[in-house]
Amino acid sequence: MEFIIIVALVTAVLILHRPLSALFNKLYISRQQHKFIECETFYHSVVSKYIRFYNRLGLEDQRRFLFRTFLFRKSRRFHYIEVKESAEMPILISAVAIQLTFGLDKYMLNYFNDIYVLKDDYHYGFYSRPFMGHVDQSGIYLSWDNFIKGITGQTPNCNVGLHEMGHALAYVTFITETEEDKHFKKEFKNFSKVARPIFTSMQGGNRNLLGEYAAVNYHEFWAVSVETFFENPVCMLHDLPELYQAMVSLLRQDPLQMRNNNIGKAVFMVKAKESLKLNA
Repeated sequence: MEFIIIVALVTAVLILHRPLSALFNKLYISRQQHKFIECETFYHSVVSKYIRFYNRLGLEDQRRFLFRTFLFRKSRRFHYIEVKESAEMPILISAVAIQLTFGLDKYMLNYFNDIYVLKDDYHYGFYSRPFMGHVDQSGIYLSWDNFIKGITGQTPNCNVGLHEMGHALAYVTFITETEEDKHFKKEFKNFSKVARPIFTSMQGGNRNLLGEYAAVNYHEFWAVSVETFFENPVCMLHDLPELYQAMVSLLRQDPLQMRNNNIGKAVFMVKAKESLKLNA
């Protein structure tokens, strides 16, 4: 009798888990939306000052962008090492993560609870060269000086925030498998059909817009491609058109369409029979 009761309970939990999780998530989002309203104006003032991507969005998408940024910020612990903390820092770092994932359904990079903000270049492990940022099992690390230079356009084609968030997105999808966006994971295979031959060619000595660092390994090739896609889309489309289109399909957004759209609204590339959720 006890065995039958246990089996019945386990079955009930399995059956009810998904609807209960969906309900809990809906209630959580509703609660957070009320909290978000209180700080929306401040978030807008911070993000609009630095993030060009945000300023090209239509009003509806701007609000969705800010709410996602708010949720990302709320779910992280930020640690500041030899750098003075400011209210802008966690918001801008969160906004860059949302910029990368804005066309995806899964955007929280949920494995990474901790983000470490350092003042400048730093040394990591046994590597002799200094780091601007890195991602490992303990968290996402960023040097603030390099981060701010990237989002303000002081370092052409280089945006350490986008670079490290690119690593983080790949990490949660393929290594920890803690937050798999179905579209991203499926489409990455098609991306690699285009990207792998370019990467192999670069390792053979050929150079292109992506630069030498992209040839270090395939992980860096991916992260540099992310930077270039957002920071220099015109040249990427001209020099590496197939790679650019593969990025458009993978991330479901097109930076050039955002620039060319007369109403200044982002254009998200969604395949037939797919829908892009506009909530959160």
